[in-house]
Amino acid sequence: MPEAHTLGLFVGAVTLLLLVPGPNMLFVMSHGLHYGWRGGVAAALGIALADLILTLLTAAGVTGMVAAWPPSFDLIRYCGAAYLLWMAYRALRSEGAGAGQAGDRVPLQAVMLRAMLNSLLNPKALLFFILFLPQFVVPANAALAAQLLLLGGLLTLLALLFHLGLGLLGGTVGRALGGWRRARSLQRWGLAGVLGGLALRLLVMPRPG
Repeated sequence: MPEAHTLGLFVGAVTLLLLVPGPNMLFVMSHGLHYGWRGGVAAALGIALADLILTLLTAAGVTGMVAAWPPSFDLIRYCGAAYLLWMAYRALRSEGAGAGQAGDRVPLQAVMLRAMLNSLLNPKALLFFILFLPQFVVPANAALAAQLLLLGGLLTLLALLFHLGLGLLGGTVGRALGGWRRARSLQRWGLAGVLGGLALRLLVMPRPG
């Protein structure tokens, strides 16, 4: 098991990384605004599930093997961009309901699945787990897989708490705007814009050197 000061450094590093605006933050906030706090919470849970999957794959060495295959980066990001564009299209096609109403109609399992797939289809998320977690592993300890599982589980918990807060905040703001008639259209277009922007980000993302 990593020492206490190593875990402290890890928690501090993860906290700082979470505070930097990124695609997961935008994804959770936009879904909280559009679908209400339940949508934001579902998105946070989906991201946490993806983090757990990536932790398991990293501990098993699968992510390293995928990253070692040169075409994998482009394959994952193109699939991710296509999926985000499809979600943006669906958002524009949805009816302009308020945040609370939209959250009641849309299956929250679907929002959770969207969030999970959005994370798993982001090659930088895969590379992050490969490059970040091993920095805090104690090489002298033979239980490397167990250390990676512990660190990945801690990262997942911290990220989940942070994203839950964002989801609740997004739902609160969305509900406050629900009485404004134009806000319904703005929420729909805002969600589609965030998803489209994340897709564009994947398409222009440079390959790691």
